[in-house]
Amino acid sequence: MENNHNLTSDHVLNDQEQSLEFTLRPKYLAHYLGQEKIKTELTIYIEAAKKREEALDHVLLYGPPGLGKTTMAMVIANEMNADIRTTSGPAIEKPGDLVALLNDLEPGGILFIDEIHRMPRIAEEMLYSAMEDYYVDIIIGQGETAHPVHFPLPPFTLIGATTRAGSLSAPLRDRFGILAHMEYYKQEELEAIVLRSSQVLNTAIKADGAKEIAKRSRGTPRIANRLLKRVRDYADVKNDGVVTQETASLALDLLRVDSHGLDSVDQKFLHTLIHLYGGGPVGLNTLAANIGEEVDTIEDMVEPYLLQEGFIQRTARGRMASEKAYEHLQLMHLWRE
Repeated sequence: MENNHNLTSDHVLNDQEQSLEFTLRPKYLAHYLGQEKIKTELTIYIEAAKKREEALDHVLLYGPPGLGKTTMAMVIANEMNADIRTTSGPAIEKPGDLVALLNDLEPGGILFIDEIHRMPRIAEEMLYSAMEDYYVDIIIGQGETAHPVHFPLPPFTLIGATTRAGSLSAPLRDRFGILAHMEYYKQEELEAIVLRSSQVLNTAIKADGAKEIAKRSRGTPRIANRLLKRVRDYADVKNDGVVTQETASLALDLLRVDSHGLDSVDQKFLHTLIHLYGGGPVGLNTLAANIGEEVDTIEDMVEPYLLQEGFIQRTARGRMASEKAYEHLQLMHLWRE
């Protein structure tokens, strides 16, 4: 179902934009901006694996959308000088799909599964022996002719990415040797990303323009790059192609992305919570029905940032708007202790 979050969330890109998006991705850890703790740890693990001439241990990348999990998987592959095969949880419909992917790997190769929490349980269970002992047992034939076949695999690295680590079963989660929690980016890190991306896009930008875009990017590089492209369009038409603070501010106001990076869906969520339910508590299903969004969209795309920034609270009785939300929306006259 299409939702209204398409300015700042994951959405289908046309071929040209997909190609452009790929060029914005760093290829090595030295060029990867942000996530310093993860980079420091991975540098050690990768160097150790290469020194021993072994496959890197399996890696689970988790955190909100847009923080660079796919990019990090590609960077790990480059650092390991390894081939990488990519797929997603929903694309693996049956065990045979997984066996085909695993069979295609070279020794030391990498299999990247995005949205790994959405993989069917029967395929997930096949991963257990593959991850631990590098083999799978498959059934060949049907009925009386059916018989198991022991299928050895080369040493490989599984990189799983998920926005919902809690949805993974304990047996699968425990088989990942490296757990990396991707965190929201600091504003100065996003400014550096915007400046780097503007060079790739051949866009003239002032430091204050990059700062304005970073400030409204929800701590998320994907959103920063997406907004930069839209601001660039505005600057090309209105300001001779130069992105300044004023140009960025006008362009982002036009996109209805406010000074805290909240877009129309975030604002609708908060206004509904405050105006219809007195600030809460109210259940997520009720809120989703009121604003015309799916529960998964709210949980994955809206709530993480609102929680991170302190605009809402989760309680046993439901969601509640904080004093900060009332203040940001200039609704302090409705605030109650």
